[in-house]
Amino acid sequence: MTASQLESWRRTGLLPRHRRRGLGRGRGSVVDAVDPLVVESAAALARHLRQGRDRRLAVLEWFAEAGTPQTAPGTVPMPEPPVAAVREALVWVLQRSASQRLVEFVRSAAGAGEEGQDALYAAAGRLMGPYRGRANPALVRAALEAGGDVPAEAEGPDGRSMLHVAAAIGLGAQEVGADALAEAFAAFGMFGLTADDWAQMLGAAERGEGPEVDWGLLQQNADMVAQVQRASDEELVRAREVLVGLRVFYALYVLHGLLLPDTPAQAALRQRIDEWGMFPFLDHVIVINPSPRQFAESLTVFLEPFFDNLYETLMDQFARDPDIFSIPGDDTGAVGFGERWMRSMEELTNGRRQAASGGADHDPVEGAWVQTG
Repeated sequence: MTASQLESWRRTGLLPRHRRRGLGRGRGSVVDAVDPLVVESAAALARHLRQGRDRRLAVLEWFAEAGTPQTAPGTVPMPEPPVAAVREALVWVLQRSASQRLVEFVRSAAGAGEEGQDALYAAAGRLMGPYRGRANPALVRAALEAGGDVPAEAEGPDGRSMLHVAAAIGLGAQEVGADALAEAFAAFGMFGLTADDWAQMLGAAERGEGPEVDWGLLQQNADMVAQVQRASDEELVRAREVLVGLRVFYALYVLHGLLLPDTPAQAALRQRIDEWGMFPFLDHVIVINPSPRQFAESLTVFLEPFFDNLYETLMDQFARDPDIFSIPGDDTGAVGFGERWMRSMEELTNGRRQAASGGADHDPVEGAWVQTG
């Protein structure tokens, strides 16, 4: 880190100016040579700004890091990057994302007839993969404990079905049709509804027998760049808090499938997520170690008040029962919890290794692997 770099970062608004301190009694003021805020901000930026890397990517990683709770004793709170720089970085990254390119493409296809529709579906198919989402962790856990085949993916339509939603943005919902849109919404996995459930709801709306669907809202929220530009500074910071918090709850839910010892507090949190029918959707939008692009896209999704409400619901539940790592009847606390999990994983690994060699049977009742000779 050089003096010229620091000055360059100041000119672009990434670092504050050194604070002036009055000497009192008319003696003027001096500039603090070592301003802790400037030092910590520069250190945070330097951690993420490698040679040849665009500074906007570093700003996003700094913003993400600043929003991560610091748990180590004596840790100094990390300063925040300027929100104006964060907004600029979000817009820059999102403009280059596949999601935004798809939105712009579907808008250009509007009114282009069948030829434009064919081109739209072809382009969307190239940008969207066949991902179905993670299998329900409860099913994964049950399979592991029983020694059976572990499901790799969730059931239902894969991610390519979502291109129907993209088509509806550009071509109109009537042009795409209720059945195709029902399949697309089912692929998102929201609210635990199947494609048939969505088809019935959308069909009723078309016939005027149910609540009208606000397709304009869908078109508005599909433009992630516009959402970030409309959001206030406070909303961007709050969306980060919601994203970071929901990522923790999502991770606990996923780890349940990897034999994490269960506790009443964990079960209650999973129940809340299930009541909202949100695990499949969270699986689509949350990445544990996100790239700047993934972070930007997830943060934009969580600008929606709906997810703020979900986060508050889970935080309220956590406040009522925070003992997520306390096993009833076990006074060893978090240490014993961790040891039990490690033993479970070790037994699973050893058992599957023996089974692969053809010399073991798994007793799901006893939870032990027995050599049969």
